[in-house]
Amino acid sequence: MSQELAAVGIDAFDEQVYRALLARQAAAPTELASELGTSSERVARALDRMHDRGLVGRLSGTRRRYAAIDPQHAVEALIQERTVELGRVRSAAGELAGLFEAARRGDAKEVEIVSGREALGRWFVRLQQEAKQEVRTLDRPPYALTTANPVEEAAMRGGLTYRAVYAPEALEWPGVLDDIRRLVDRGEQARVLPGLRIKLAIADDVLALMPLSLDLTDVRAAVIRPSSLLDALTDYWRLCWTLATPLLAPPEPAGLGEESAEPGEEDRLLLALLVSGLKDEAIARQLGWSVRTMRRRMSRLHDQLGAANRFQAGAIAARRGWI
Repeated sequence: MSQELAAVGIDAFDEQVYRALLARQAAAPTELASELGTSSERVARALDRMHDRGLVGRLSGTRRRYAAIDPQHAVEALIQERTVELGRVRSAAGELAGLFEAARRGDAKEVEIVSGREALGRWFVRLQQEAKQEVRTLDRPPYALTTANPVEEAAMRGGLTYRAVYAPEALEWPGVLDDIRRLVDRGEQARVLPGLRIKLAIADDVLALMPLSLDLTDVRAAVIRPSSLLDALTDYWRLCWTLATPLLAPPEPAGLGEESAEPGEEDRLLLALLVSGLKDEAIARQLGWSVRTMRRRMSRLHDQLGAANRFQAGAIAARRGWI
Protein backbone atom coordinates (compact mmCIF):
# COMPACT_ATOMS: atom_id res chain seq x y z
CA MET A 1 0.00 0.00 0.00
CA SER A 2 1.54 3.31 -1.10
CA GLN A 3 2.46 5.92 1.54
CA GLU A 4 4.15 8.73 -0.40
CA LEU A 5 1.69 11.30 0.98
CA ALA A 6 2.17 10.33 4.61
CA ALA A 7 4.55 13.26 5.10
CA VAL A 8 1.70 15.70 4.43
CA GLY A 9 -0.74 13.91 6.71
CA ILE A 10 -2.53 11.55 4.27
CA ASP A 11 -2.75 7.97 5.54
CA ALA A 12 -2.17 4.92 3.36
CA PHE A 13 -5.82 4.03 2.72
CA ASP A 14 -6.82 7.58 1.83
CA GLU A 15 -3.89 7.77 -0.59
CA GLN A 16 -5.02 4.50 -2.18
CA VAL A 17 -8.52 5.93 -2.70
CA TYR A 18 -7.01 9.15 -4.09
CA ARG A 19 -4.89 7.24 -6.62
CA ALA A 20 -7.91 5.23 -7.70
CA LEU A 21 -9.90 8.42 -8.19
CA LEU A 22 -7.05 10.02 -10.17
CA ALA A 23 -7.13 7.10 -12.58
CA ARG A 24 -10.88 7.64 -13.14
CA GLN A 25 -10.90 11.45 -12.78
CA ALA A 26 -14.41 11.16 -11.28
CA ALA A 27 -16.23 8.37 -9.47
CA ALA A 28 -18.82 7.50 -6.82
CA PRO A 29 -17.81 5.84 -3.54
CA THR A 30 -19.49 2.59 -4.56
CA GLU A 31 -17.43 2.43 -7.77
CA LEU A 32 -14.16 2.91 -5.94
CA ALA A 33 -15.21 0.49 -3.22
CA SER A 34 -15.80 -2.23 -5.77
CA GLU A 35 -12.36 -1.64 -7.28
CA LEU A 36 -10.58 -1.56 -3.91
CA GLY A 37 -12.49 -4.46 -2.39
CA THR A 38 -13.81 -2.54 0.62
CA SER A 39 -17.08 -0.99 1.78
CA SER A 40 -18.53 2.13 0.15
CA GLU A 41 -18.95 3.70 3.59
CA ARG A 42 -15.23 3.43 4.25
CA VAL A 43 -14.42 4.94 0.87
CA ALA A 44 -16.96 7.74 1.43
CA ARG A 45 -15.29 8.66 4.73
CA ALA A 46 -11.89 8.72 3.02
CA LEU A 47 -13.23 10.97 0.25
CA ASP A 48 -14.72 13.33 2.83
CA ARG A 49 -11.35 13.59 4.61
CA MET A 50 -9.58 14.33 1.33
CA HIS A 51 -12.26 16.85 0.44
CA ASP A 52 -11.44 18.68 3.68
CA ARG A 53 -7.74 18.60 2.76
CA GLY A 54 -8.38 19.98 -0.76
CA LEU A 55 -7.42 16.86 -2.74
CA VAL A 56 -10.87 16.11 -4.17
CA GLY A 57 -14.00 18.03 -4.97
CA ARG A 58 -17.63 16.90 -4.84
CA LEU A 59 -19.53 17.16 -8.08
CA SER A 60 -22.98 18.71 -8.28
CA GLY A 61 -26.06 16.56 -8.71
CA THR A 62 -28.16 14.21 -6.63
CA ARG A 63 -25.74 11.35 -7.05
CA ARG A 64 -22.72 11.45 -4.73
CA ARG A 65 -19.68 11.71 -6.96
CA TYR A 66 -16.16 13.08 -6.49
CA ALA A 67 -13.50 14.38 -8.85
CA ALA A 68 -9.76 14.52 -8.19
CA ILE A 69 -8.07 17.93 -8.06
CA ASP A 70 -4.81 18.36 -9.94
CA PRO A 71 -2.11 17.01 -7.59
CA GLN A 72 0.32 19.66 -8.84
CA HIS A 73 -1.67 22.29 -6.97
CA ALA A 74 -3.48 20.22 -4.32
CA VAL A 75 -0.40 18.46 -2.94
CA GLU A 76 1.64 21.67 -3.10
CA ALA A 77 -0.98 23.33 -0.89
CA LEU A 78 -0.61 20.48 1.62
CA ILE A 79 3.16 20.93 1.60
CA GLN A 80 2.78 24.63 2.34
CA GLU A 81 0.33 23.86 5.13
CA ARG A 82 2.71 21.37 6.67
CA THR A 83 5.58 23.87 6.36
CA VAL A 84 3.60 26.37 8.40
CA GLU A 85 2.86 23.71 11.00
CA LEU A 86 6.53 22.76 11.19
CA GLY A 87 7.36 26.42 11.71
CA ARG A 88 5.03 26.48 14.71
CA VAL A 89 6.66 23.30 16.00
CA ARG A 90 10.07 24.94 15.63
CA SER A 91 8.90 27.94 17.64
CA ALA A 92 7.41 25.66 20.27
CA ALA A 93 10.69 23.75 20.41
CA GLY A 94 12.46 26.99 21.31
CA GLU A 95 10.01 27.64 24.12
CA LEU A 96 10.33 24.07 25.37
CA ALA A 97 14.11 24.36 25.28
CA GLY A 98 13.83 27.47 27.45
CA LEU A 99 11.69 25.58 29.95
CA PHE A 100 14.17 22.71 29.97
CA GLU A 101 17.08 25.07 30.57
CA ALA A 102 15.17 26.86 33.33
CA ALA A 103 14.45 23.55 35.03
CA ARG A 104 18.09 22.51 34.67
CA ARG A 105 19.18 25.73 36.36
CA GLY A 106 16.49 25.40 39.00
CA ASP A 107 14.77 28.46 37.54
CA ALA A 108 11.25 27.11 37.99
CA LYS A 109 8.21 28.94 39.30
CA GLU A 110 9.37 28.51 42.89
CA VAL A 111 13.02 29.44 42.23
CA GLU A 112 14.19 32.22 39.92
CA ILE A 113 17.88 32.85 39.24
CA VAL A 114 19.07 36.43 38.86
CA SER A 115 22.56 37.48 37.79
CA GLY A 116 24.66 40.56 38.41
CA ARG A 117 25.23 42.93 41.31
CA GLU A 118 22.59 45.41 40.16
CA ALA A 119 19.92 42.70 39.83
CA LEU A 120 20.77 41.42 43.31
CA GLY A 121 20.47 44.93 44.72
CA ARG A 122 17.13 45.55 43.00
CA TRP A 123 15.71 42.30 44.35
CA PHE A 124 16.87 43.09 47.90
CA VAL A 125 15.03 46.42 47.73
CA ARG A 126 11.97 44.76 46.20
CA LEU A 127 11.92 42.05 48.89
CA GLN A 128 11.80 44.70 51.62
CA GLN A 129 9.13 46.68 49.80
CA GLU A 130 6.93 43.60 49.45
CA ALA A 131 7.25 42.61 53.12
CA LYS A 132 4.15 43.30 55.20
CA GLN A 133 5.34 42.40 58.71
CA GLU A 134 8.97 41.33 59.04
CA VAL A 135 12.31 41.07 57.25
CA ARG A 136 14.80 38.51 58.58
CA THR A 137 18.40 38.36 57.41
CA LEU A 138 21.64 36.46 57.74
CA ASP A 139 24.39 38.94 56.99
CA ARG A 140 28.06 38.40 56.22
CA PRO A 141 30.64 39.82 53.82
CA PRO A 142 31.53 40.31 51.07
CA TYR A 143 29.03 42.93 49.92
CA ALA A 144 28.09 43.20 46.25
CA LEU A 145 27.13 46.88 46.30
CA THR A 146 27.24 48.61 49.69
CA THR A 147 27.27 47.66 53.35
CA ALA A 148 24.43 50.09 54.13
CA ASN A 149 20.73 49.32 53.63
CA PRO A 150 18.98 52.61 52.76
CA VAL A 151 15.53 51.00 52.78
CA GLU A 152 15.57 49.63 56.33
CA GLU A 153 15.21 52.80 58.39
CA ALA A 154 12.22 54.03 56.40
CA ALA A 155 10.64 50.57 56.51
CA MET A 156 11.00 50.39 60.31
CA ARG A 157 9.40 53.80 60.63
CA GLY A 158 6.51 52.34 58.64
CA GLY A 159 6.09 49.54 61.19
CA LEU A 160 8.17 46.77 59.60
CA THR A 161 10.18 44.56 61.98
CA TYR A 162 13.80 43.71 61.18
CA ARG A 163 15.73 40.86 62.80
CA ALA A 164 19.30 40.34 61.65
CA VAL A 165 21.95 37.74 62.44
CA TYR A 166 25.45 38.99 61.63
CA ALA A 167 28.63 37.03 61.13
CA PRO A 168 31.57 38.36 63.20
CA GLU A 169 33.37 39.09 59.91
CA ALA A 170 30.71 41.69 59.10
CA LEU A 171 31.63 43.69 62.19
CA GLU A 172 35.19 44.05 60.92
CA TRP A 173 34.14 45.83 57.71
CA PRO A 174 34.60 49.60 57.86
CA GLY A 175 31.42 51.35 58.91
CA VAL A 176 29.31 48.22 59.44
CA LEU A 177 29.34 48.29 63.22
CA ASP A 178 28.35 51.98 63.22
CA ASP A 179 25.49 51.15 60.83
CA ILE A 180 24.31 48.34 63.11
CA ARG A 181 24.41 50.57 66.19
CA ARG A 182 22.31 53.19 64.40
CA LEU A 183 19.80 50.59 63.16
CA VAL A 184 19.49 49.00 66.60
CA ASP A 185 18.78 52.45 68.06
CA ARG A 186 15.93 52.70 65.53
CA GLY A 187 14.46 49.28 66.29
CA GLU A 188 16.45 46.53 64.56
CA GLN A 189 16.94 43.38 66.63
CA ALA A 190 20.53 42.29 66.00
CA ARG A 191 22.44 39.19 66.97
CA VAL A 192 25.84 37.79 66.08
CA LEU A 193 26.73 34.18 65.27
CA PRO A 194 30.22 32.84 64.51
CA GLY A 195 30.47 30.37 61.64
CA LEU A 196 27.70 31.91 59.53
CA ARG A 197 28.38 30.74 55.96
CA ILE A 198 25.50 32.10 53.87
CA LYS A 199 23.69 35.37 53.18
CA LEU A 200 19.92 35.33 53.26
CA ALA A 201 16.95 37.69 53.37
CA ILE A 202 13.36 36.57 54.01
CA ALA A 203 10.22 38.69 53.67
CA ASP A 204 7.51 37.35 55.98
CA ASP A 205 7.20 33.68 54.91
CA VAL A 206 6.56 34.31 51.23
CA LEU A 207 9.81 35.41 49.59
CA ALA A 208 13.52 34.84 50.10
CA LEU A 209 16.70 36.04 48.41
CA MET A 210 19.90 34.04 48.75
CA PRO A 211 23.20 34.64 46.92
CA LEU A 212 24.43 31.33 45.49
CA SER A 213 28.09 32.07 46.21
CA LEU A 214 30.31 34.66 47.85
CA ASP A 215 32.27 35.14 44.62
CA LEU A 216 31.71 38.74 43.50
CA THR A 217 33.11 38.01 40.03
CA ASP A 218 30.04 35.90 39.25
CA VAL A 219 27.12 37.28 41.25
CA ARG A 220 24.08 35.01 41.08
CA ALA A 221 21.22 34.73 43.53
CA ALA A 222 18.10 32.63 43.97
CA VAL A 223 14.71 34.29 44.40
CA ILE A 224 12.67 31.71 46.30
CA ARG A 225 8.89 31.73 46.55
CA PRO A 226 6.62 29.55 48.73
CA SER A 227 7.98 25.99 48.56
CA SER A 228 9.62 23.36 50.73
CA LEU A 229 12.93 25.11 50.02
CA LEU A 230 11.61 28.37 51.47
CA ASP A 231 10.31 26.47 54.51
CA ALA A 232 13.75 24.90 55.05
CA LEU A 233 15.54 28.26 54.78
CA THR A 234 13.09 29.82 57.23
CA ASP A 235 13.73 27.00 59.71
CA TYR A 236 17.49 27.48 59.25
CA TRP A 237 17.16 31.20 59.97
CA ARG A 238 15.23 30.43 63.19
CA LEU A 239 17.98 28.03 64.29
CA CYS A 240 20.65 30.66 63.66
CA TRP A 241 18.63 33.24 65.58
CA THR A 242 18.28 30.90 68.55
CA LEU A 243 22.00 30.14 68.64
CA ALA A 244 23.12 33.75 68.09
CA THR A 245 24.13 36.19 70.82
CA PRO A 246 22.24 39.49 71.15
CA LEU A 247 24.23 42.41 69.82
CA LEU A 248 23.72 45.81 71.47
CA ALA A 249 20.54 44.63 73.18
CA PRO A 250 19.05 46.94 75.81
CA PRO A 251 20.14 45.91 79.33
CA GLU A 252 17.66 44.17 81.62
CA PRO A 253 17.39 44.57 85.40
CA ALA A 254 19.79 42.40 87.38
CA GLY A 255 18.41 39.29 89.02
CA LEU A 256 18.16 38.64 92.74
CA GLY A 257 21.57 38.45 94.38
CA GLU A 258 23.39 39.84 91.34
CA GLU A 259 25.20 43.15 91.17
CA SER A 260 22.95 45.84 89.82
CA ALA A 261 25.74 48.03 88.43
CA GLU A 262 25.39 48.05 84.67
CA PRO A 263 28.20 48.70 82.20
CA GLY A 264 28.21 51.70 79.94
CA GLU A 265 27.46 51.49 76.26
CA GLU A 266 31.10 51.05 75.29
CA ASP A 267 31.61 48.19 77.74
CA ARG A 268 28.43 46.47 76.56
CA LEU A 269 29.64 46.77 72.98
CA LEU A 270 33.03 45.41 74.02
CA LEU A 271 31.35 42.36 75.60
CA ALA A 272 29.20 41.79 72.51
CA LEU A 273 32.22 41.92 70.21
CA LEU A 274 34.16 39.53 72.44
CA VAL A 275 31.30 37.02 72.44
CA SER A 276 30.98 37.33 68.66
CA GLY A 277 34.43 35.80 68.25
CA LEU A 278 36.38 38.80 66.97
CA LYS A 279 40.08 38.95 67.75
CA ASP A 280 41.46 41.60 70.07
CA GLU A 281 42.97 43.62 67.23
CA ALA A 282 39.68 43.73 65.32
CA ILE A 283 37.71 44.73 68.44
CA ALA A 284 40.17 47.51 69.25
CA ARG A 285 39.95 48.79 65.67
CA GLN A 286 36.14 48.85 65.73
CA LEU A 287 36.06 50.70 69.04
CA GLY A 288 38.80 53.11 68.05
CA TRP A 289 41.05 51.98 70.90
CA SER A 290 44.55 50.62 71.09
CA VAL A 291 44.84 46.90 71.78
CA ARG A 292 46.37 47.79 75.16
CA THR A 293 43.37 49.94 76.09
CA MET A 294 40.95 47.26 74.94
CA ARG A 295 42.63 44.60 77.08
CA ARG A 296 42.72 46.88 80.12
CA ARG A 297 38.98 47.54 79.77
CA MET A 298 38.36 43.83 79.38
CA SER A 299 40.36 43.04 82.51
CA ARG A 300 38.27 45.53 84.46
CA LEU A 301 35.07 43.87 83.19
CA HIS A 302 36.44 40.46 84.23
CA ASP A 303 36.88 41.77 87.75
CA GLN A 304 33.43 43.35 87.78
CA LEU A 305 31.80 40.11 86.59
CA GLY A 306 33.99 37.77 88.61
CA ALA A 307 35.01 35.97 85.42
CA ALA A 308 38.30 34.19 84.73
CA ASN A 309 38.17 34.53 80.93
CA ARG A 310 36.17 36.06 78.10
CA PHE A 311 33.89 33.05 77.75
CA GLN A 312 32.84 33.18 81.39
CA ALA A 313 32.47 36.95 81.06
CA GLY A 314 30.14 36.49 78.10
CA ALA A 315 28.00 33.90 79.87
CA ILE A 316 27.64 36.00 83.03
CA ALA A 317 26.97 39.18 81.04
CA ALA A 318 24.28 37.42 79.01
CA ARG A 319 22.62 36.13 82.17
CA ARG A 320 22.54 39.64 83.58
CA GLY A 321 21.08 41.02 80.35
CA TRP A 322 24.13 43.12 79.52
CA ILE A 323 24.43 41.64 76.03
